[in-house]
Amino acid sequence: MDFPLRPRPDITDPDVLMEHFLDYAIAKGIELYPAQEEAILEIFSGKNVILNTPTGSGKSLVAAALHFLSASQGRQSVYTCPIKALVNEKFLSLCRDFGPENVGMMTGDASVNRGAPILCCTAEILANIALRDGETAKVHDVIMDEFHY
Repeated sequence: MDFPLRPRPDITDPDVLMEHFLDYAIAKGIELYPAQEEAILEIFSGKNVILNTPTGSGKSLVAAALHFLSASQGRQSVYTCPIKALVNEKFLSLCRDFGPENVGMMTGDASVNRGAPILCCTAEILANIALRDGETAKVHDVIMDEFHY
């Protein structure tokens, strides 16, 4: 079953939003791993989360939970990747998951739907937004994939 997860601005209770997200996961046949379940509970409780688990352990589902919560609450979430090729790949994946009207992309080469609730970009682009806009930046939630320091 492949269908987009649409933000739910009509629901204000984080617990109800979490139930809606979990129903979506169940409908897709996804059974949560303990680390996913714990991280999703923390996200919907308004906490910051750092999730460091092996490849293939479901970090993308946890990221989707944050995107869903953020968009449903009228906030913008940003998904960063270290290189443009991964940004392009993730942009297409997020469009499939959330619908293209809800996803934007910014790289040094391209900008698509930049005001969307979900923005995919390189960490460098996010840093430039933060430096340029400071406290007025519309970025509320950030997911950093393959964070390099």
